[in-house]
Amino acid sequence: MAEPPERDPFPEFRLDSDAGATFVLESKGKWWHAGFHLTTAIVGPTILTLPYAFRGLGWGLGFLCLTVLGCVTFYSYYLMSKVLEHCEKAGRRHIRFRELAADVLGSGWMFYFVIFIQTAINTGVGIGATLLAGECLKIMYENLSPNGSLKLYEFIAMVTVVMIVLSQLPSFHSLRHINFASLILCLGYTFLMVGACINAGLSKNAPPRDYSLDPSGSSRVFSAFTSISIIAAIFGNGILPEIQATLAPPATGKMVKGLLMCYTVAFLTFYSAAVSGYWVFGNKSKSNILKSLMPDEGPSLAPTIVLGLAVVFVLLQLLAIGLQCSLSLVTLVVSLVPSASSR
Repeated sequence: MAEPPERDPFPEFRLDSDAGATFVLESKGKWWHAGFHLTTAIVGPTILTLPYAFRGLGWGLGFLCLTVLGCVTFYSYYLMSKVLEHCEKAGRRHIRFRELAADVLGSGWMFYFVIFIQTAINTGVGIGATLLAGECLKIMYENLSPNGSLKLYEFIAMVTVVMIVLSQLPSFHSLRHINFASLILCLGYTFLMVGACINAGLSKNAPPRDYSLDPSGSSRVFSAFTSISIIAAIFGNGILPEIQATLAPPATGKMVKGLLMCYTVAFLTFYSAAVSGYWVFGNKSKSNILKSLMPDEGPSLAPTIVLGLAVVFVLLQLLAIGLQCSLSLVTLVVSLVPSASSR
């Protein structure tokens, strides 16, 4: 007599009744597609804050923190991808952090805690990307039309409309071309800023270089923790399971290759931006390299065309980042709605 089928220990994770999986995710991706998604999730305009992070740490601690946090986060993502692969081989494929957390830690309060944290992070990133993109548009507008009447909220509304239109893409996998463009854009504006910093450092208007830390002990400690938090935040990624779910099964080894691609881009951009910006401006580095290159007093330290092109690249990548976070939220919200096949 045939044995009865084994009871599914995780019925809440059945993908055939999950509208988020049915309508949003599409598992057809290659490893380089995962690399594009990961790069968009990790390597963003926060690169431009790295000289400011070095300002609070100095050369030695700055390099140490950037390297250590890079290694720690890479290993963490590597372990998470392996756990996801293990669960998939065991017949439990997880496409969201909350499912993975419930499987590993239990489906009690931790399940809802992870939902809250991931939703808060992705919502914050999506809103922040929209606001920053609107500000980039405003910067370009003010340079083209100094006496123009448009306000910041109008540019934010324009960006929001564009995001709404782009978010109609049918699946996370559909973002692969946009995220490839995002990868090119982050390399573009990073190297534009590096070139601008080198040019500024060698020009006759180069600012005096001072790499000393704050003389006050309490201020130095506060600045150090601020800098460490900035460096830790730039390696953050709240959608790794969703990205791995876009890979065509079996996903074994593909995510590791995607991570290697992502961290190669991160190495090239993070270190070059941090070193060039801090080398030129030292402890006078502002919260954004662009602000340092466009001082309130005196001439601009970089050609206008270079700064303008960098702002355009940042704007376009912010659209990709905001779109990726928006689709991640869609997978969460839509998953709460029963799919047509389960009705």
